[in-house]
Amino acid sequence: MGLPLCLGSSTFQTLKLTTIPIPFRPLVSRTLTLNLLLYRHNCSQRPPFPFQARARAPSAPDVQASPVANSNDKVVKPQWKAAINFKWIRDNKAVVANNIKNRNSNANLELILELYERVSNLQKEVERLRGERNIVASKMKGKMEPSERQKLIEEGKNLKEGVMNLEEDLLRLTDELQQEAQCIPNMTHPDVPIGGEDCSTLRKMVGSPRKFGFTIKDHLQLGKELDLFDFDAAAEVSGSKFYYLKNEAVMLEMALINWTLSEVMKRGFTPLTTPEIVRSSVVEKCGFQPRGSNTQVYSIEGSDQCLIGTAEIPVGGIHMDSILAESLLPLKYVAFSHCFRTEAGAAGTATRGLYRVHQFTKVEMFIICQPEDSNSYHEELIGIEEDLFSSLGLHFKTLDMASGDLGAPAYRKYDVEAWMPGLGRYGEISSASNCTDYQSRRLGIRYRPSESLSMNPKRGMNLAPTQFVHTLNATACAVPRMIVCLLENYQQEDGNVIIPEPLRPFMGGLERITPKSCSGASLLDNRISTEA
Repeated sequence: MGLPLCLGSSTFQTLKLTTIPIPFRPLVSRTLTLNLLLYRHNCSQRPPFPFQARARAPSAPDVQASPVANSNDKVVKPQWKAAINFKWIRDNKAVVANNIKNRNSNANLELILELYERVSNLQKEVERLRGERNIVASKMKGKMEPSERQKLIEEGKNLKEGVMNLEEDLLRLTDELQQEAQCIPNMTHPDVPIGGEDCSTLRKMVGSPRKFGFTIKDHLQLGKELDLFDFDAAAEVSGSKFYYLKNEAVMLEMALINWTLSEVMKRGFTPLTTPEIVRSSVVEKCGFQPRGSNTQVYSIEGSDQCLIGTAEIPVGGIHMDSILAESLLPLKYVAFSHCFRTEAGAAGTATRGLYRVHQFTKVEMFIICQPEDSNSYHEELIGIEEDLFSSLGLHFKTLDMASGDLGAPAYRKYDVEAWMPGLGRYGEISSASNCTDYQSRRLGIRYRPSESLSMNPKRGMNLAPTQFVHTLNATACAVPRMIVCLLENYQQEDGNVIIPEPLRPFMGGLERITPKSCSGASLLDNRISTEA
């Protein structure tokens, strides 16, 4: 099962932008079908965007609270609730506690179980008082003396006030329980190695490091000599860890995007471009947690919106609060977007240049499937990544990441690390995660099995109970790090850089990047020269 994690929006990194008004979103059931035009690829013929019954039907957890009618009450209901199975957590306390420990989570299981017990008891008391009110109401329907009726009126009034007071307490406790329980990470695949990142195990090694017969250069030096990017001007315009791509680097980015999209679409994925500003609640529901001063999320001041750190977030939100037909699964998407990350705390030579930046372009794969299929689709995703990187001639290794390095949503995660000769180390270029039902329980994405539908002569059609889908995500191409790999691995002694063959048709047939006659001039230098 999947268990959610907390996310405090107040700890988001603040980004001062113009406030964008939030449109009213009616809570009604509807069916949407969008048709994607102007492309051809070898995928199934079903509609690429099969929306089904998007409704606000609650994915009810074991504990629910009644709304408080008192307008003077200052209790704030949580903006959203994850469908957490508290009874399962209580009945499997030891397993959950061990998982929290293995994943270095700060979830307070003892407090969660204590709150659950208090909420359960309070709920029973509320139901008891409601029952007494119903008995009083029934008695008042009969004939009786005025004095006796007045007693019943007073008793009913007292019971009503008692129920309202208990409901206020129940709402507060339920809110607190949700906030604490959302800090519990997903459960972990039994084959995941236990420990920190250094305990991760090697899954696969592809190729071997290229042997150079000359002094190699890193991508920063190559970029300067080939006039491919400018960090100095970007630092003046935007700040550190921003960059301008120039000349063939621009073509290389476009080639990587289009080649990756075309290759993944051949495998039946529907292409998307996504919003790059999303509601903070969607970020939370996908399981991304700002960690104090080390938050990776840019939030927009004065609004409930954030810049995305990955297309996984808006793609996950497409079917939010929906019940999908089983026949539509699996849904496979490949999304192009820009991504924004604060990269707080990241510094040093290991993260210099394009390796770790605040804004970058990425192509992301995302799958929604039935629970029994998620392990096989996880293998499919990592297989696609390995095929892509092998096609580009990269030397890389695939790791089965240890429990302490898993993000809260991941049940299991594979990382791909490619050899970067200029940096003299392996660097992460991709990952693939199976999040099971962790995200769907928070996003409210379910499906209804079709094989168990039956017809009852007296009651008509019996619908099968809905189940939560499983979600998976994987990076097909993180452009800046791919540029680092290609420049450093394909550099030549004469200063040229060879373009891998699969990318050449997407670069107008260009086979190599060659030094410019007047290379290395910064855009900032040109501006200063012009002003002078």
